[in-house]
Amino acid sequence: MKVTVQNKKGLSKDLKIFVEKKIIDNHLNERYEEVSKTVQLKGFRPGKVPKEVLKRQFGKAIFGEVLDKVLKETSTKALSDNKIKPAGQPKIDLKTYGEDKDLEYIISVTELPKIDLKPLENIKVDEYEVTIDKKEIDKRIDEIAKNQKNFKENENAISKNGDLVSFDYKATVDGKNFKGNEGKNTQLELGKDLFIKGFDKQLVGVKKSEEKKIRIKLPENFPEKEVANKDAEFLCKILSIKNPEKVSINDEFAKNLGAKDLSDLKLLLEKQINQEYKNSLNMLSKKQILDQIEKYKVSEIPQNLVDQEMKIISEGLKEDEVKKKAKEFEKKAIQRIKVGLVLNEFGEANKIKIEENEIQAEIQKQLRMMPGQEKFLMEYYQKNPSAVASLRGNVYEEKIIEAIKSKAKTNKKKVNKEEAEKILKAENEKQMKSYNQGASEKVDDVSIEKKETEKKTKTIKKKPTKPKKVSKK
Repeated sequence: MKVTVQNKKGLSKDLKIFVEKKIIDNHLNERYEEVSKTVQLKGFRPGKVPKEVLKRQFGKAIFGEVLDKVLKETSTKALSDNKIKPAGQPKIDLKTYGEDKDLEYIISVTELPKIDLKPLENIKVDEYEVTIDKKEIDKRIDEIAKNQKNFKENENAISKNGDLVSFDYKATVDGKNFKGNEGKNTQLELGKDLFIKGFDKQLVGVKKSEEKKIRIKLPENFPEKEVANKDAEFLCKILSIKNPEKVSINDEFAKNLGAKDLSDLKLLLEKQINQEYKNSLNMLSKKQILDQIEKYKVSEIPQNLVDQEMKIISEGLKEDEVKKKAKEFEKKAIQRIKVGLVLNEFGEANKIKIEENEIQAEIQKQLRMMPGQEKFLMEYYQKNPSAVASLRGNVYEEKIIEAIKSKAKTNKKKVNKEEAEKILKAENEKQMKSYNQGASEKVDDVSIEKKETEKKTKTIKKKPTKPKKVSKK
């Protein structure tokens, strides 16, 4: 195989490729041998069909298979040998081809620009360490204790807000029963209004063993549509009344929460609170890195990538709005592509890989963030390979960012909780101001415990693309 690179200036390249006919012949002979072992033709034993007969029957199809195979192998090798990374699908123009002929074709490709990674050595980033005051930990424990109420039955109590009332009920509408009109041992914490709006208030002042009639309008979204939004009467039999008891914060309390003792619980909470703030502050560090990469100078950005990215940015918008904001979208597209190119080049240069266990760990993380929706989310990832691929891209990007951060010039800062909140608030206000002024960048949410929903960059795909044939001459 002979390869000549033409148009050496700029990102557009033409590669003239010449493949001797003996290479084509070797591939053809191999394929004919494979076919002869499996094909069944009348009058011939399996494996004994003459090549001439096979050529008459299948010659055109077999040559097409071999041609596609040779084009794929030689074009991929030509690009690899010349260190050309395609920025899109290459095009193939066949000049000479056919049985008993040499193969000659031209592959036209726009390559990705060369990226200088040296400026990454000068990246500066703030790294925060949050110190948590003991008062904050005690406050968090008090909040947990407040939400984990204990109730003790009081035989002679008259119910009031805050009590836990247990009761059986039977409901009717216009004196008639309806589906699901009975309930056994229903428990309501009075004052929370979690059953039917206004129901709690009518249970205030009841005693154990008392029967109480409650008249109330069923909500519009009541499960049984035929009685929704109608007046109902509930006959309630009070089973018990329990008064709330203050939870004792001690070792037993801590053990119920999965800790060894109270001291261990405080250590666990300190780590948890620290991690909450650290995650949000890490997003600021990531933004610092991406902002600096955006300022990099890249000689030329492939126009086909810009066009693709602009389509993504303007998706769902009307044509006149797209035209009106074309320059703004183009600028945003170039920024995204540039960042993606730099990150991808760094990832390849540092041989950063994503293992399957890392993808599974990320899926588990997503499942934990959606309690009650685990089955739905798992099925979504199982049925949508593109969603898993997107997840893989996000994990790959995060891994690259962390690797860049580890090599950056780090300015370590120790801050307390209040200072951390001020930093996060200031960043939110800064981005909100930028958004209100019509800035093209979408606001990144850096609030505590809130997931980043808009990716600022789009890493360029690493998978090699299959050349596209455009003409046969």
